Amino acid sequence: MELEGVPTDLPPVAVTSEEKTWGMLCHLSALLTYIVAIGLVGGTFIGPLICWLIKKDTSRFVDYHGKESLNFQLNILIYKLLCIPLFFCFVGIFVFPVVVVFNIVCVIIASISAYKGEPFKYPFVFRLIK
Repeated sequence: MELEGVPTDLPPVAVTSEEKTWGMLCHLSALLTYIVAIGLVGGTFIGPLICWLIKKDTSRFVDYHGKESLNFQLNILIYKLLCIPLFFCFVGIFVFPVVVVFNIVCVIIASISAYKGEPFKYPFVFRLIK
C-alpha cells in the first residue's frame, strides 16, 4: 500500500515508542476538544496543530501523522460549517451527528494505527497541508 507523502524508496526505520505515542496523541488530541465542548463548534484542529508543531521537526513519523490528523480535522471543520445552512432545511439535523460520529470513529482507528507504528490515511479528505 503506497501512501502519499510517505517515501517508499527508503529502508524501513524502526519507530520509537515515544514517536508512536506522539503520533497517537496527534490524533487523540482532537477528541480532547469534544470534552471541552469546543469540538462541536469546530476547535478539533487545535490539538493536532499543537502536537504537530511541537514534534514535526524531530520525527518524520510524527510529522506524517500530525499532518494527516490536522488535514482531517480541517476537513471535519468544513463539513460542520456546511451543515449549518442545512439546518434550515432540516437535513443538517441528521447530517451533523453523522459527521461527529464519523470523526470520532476515524480518530480512534487512526490512533490505533499510529500506536502500532503504521501509517494511516483518512478517507474523504482533501489535503490542505502537504
